[in-house]
Amino acid sequence: MIRDTVRDLARKEFLPRAAALDESGEFPWDNFKKLAELGLTGIPIPEDYGGAGADTLSMAIALEEIARACGSTCLTLAAHTSLGTMPIYLFGSEELKRKYVPSNARGETIGSYGLTEPGAGSDSGGTQTTAVPAPGGWRLNGSKMFMTNASVSTVMTVTAVTDRAAEKHSRISAFVVESKAKGVTVAKKEDKLGCRASDTCYVTFEDVFVPEGNLLGQRGQGWRYFMEILDAGRIGIGAMALGLAEGAYDKALEYARERKTFGKPIGAHQGVAFMLADMKTEIEAARHLIYHAARLKDSGKPFALDAAMAKLFSSEMAMRVCRNAIQVLGGYGYMTEYGVERYYRDAKLCEIGEGTSEIQRLVISKHILGKLS
Repeated sequence: MIRDTVRDLARKEFLPRAAALDESGEFPWDNFKKLAELGLTGIPIPEDYGGAGADTLSMAIALEEIARACGSTCLTLAAHTSLGTMPIYLFGSEELKRKYVPSNARGETIGSYGLTEPGAGSDSGGTQTTAVPAPGGWRLNGSKMFMTNASVSTVMTVTAVTDRAAEKHSRISAFVVESKAKGVTVAKKEDKLGCRASDTCYVTFEDVFVPEGNLLGQRGQGWRYFMEILDAGRIGIGAMALGLAEGAYDKALEYARERKTFGKPIGAHQGVAFMLADMKTEIEAARHLIYHAARLKDSGKPFALDAAMAKLFSSEMAMRVCRNAIQVLGGYGYMTEYGVERYYRDAKLCEIGEGTSEIQRLVISKHILGKLS
């Protein structure tokens, strides 16, 4: 039911405006409002906190169907839910959860998340933003980059160093920061290769006061919290990659049936037919990896390894499928009019966000090899 509902919405509402949003780079407000109206802005959040109370698999399927139409809208929802809302729900006090989660889950407000810095990307333990104790709370100073939804958000979750003398991964804490707080500046909206309508910004924090109650969970546990969040988020990015691959494949398949060369549809030529066969096989393999990781998470079983494998395979699969979809369309695939190149540009993010492909291989190898030294 969720799949059919989201697919219908995405094909009727999101797909027709995807190219224009990509060209303009404008935030997809209308799309987000449609998602909110259908209760899709808080899919995994319990009903008591304003969400739909659905599971991880449902979220993955929804992201897949949205990406099949519009990568920017998919990324907006994925970041809002898994990065902007889930940390508060999972690790926040009851007061924090009641204050911020319901409005996010209902889509009345939007959440964002600040982890990456100019000198701390894959090495998130290298965070330089600091939070110093102050009367009644903390003073936050530093900067974050690549913050999805930053300029449109109401609330941000931000990591900062609170104990510089502590062990590397115990130095960092997490805080809930209101986006309009004094000293918070959205300095720059990035111009990107793909997912261009998704809001990605550079944000600075200058002597921002954060109340004591806005410390997320326990002091010194921020890095561990966000590693847990990223493990789950990789399922969502894998689902996004899957949807983008399907969108490109749909266009290639349709074109292969209609376009004729040498007196017959190009799909009748083995060079094209075999390419499509490989694309379909890889798409289905990715689907099984993603759905399996989601089911493991939903059953309370260890899923970090499976999420990393799903994300790695799906993101690299999406690049191959989108590239080959362009090849099937030939010169038309290179033109913006046919939309296949947009899927290709959008898919590149999936090899970078929520941990690069190289980081996924590191995660996977550590799981299968254990500690060797």
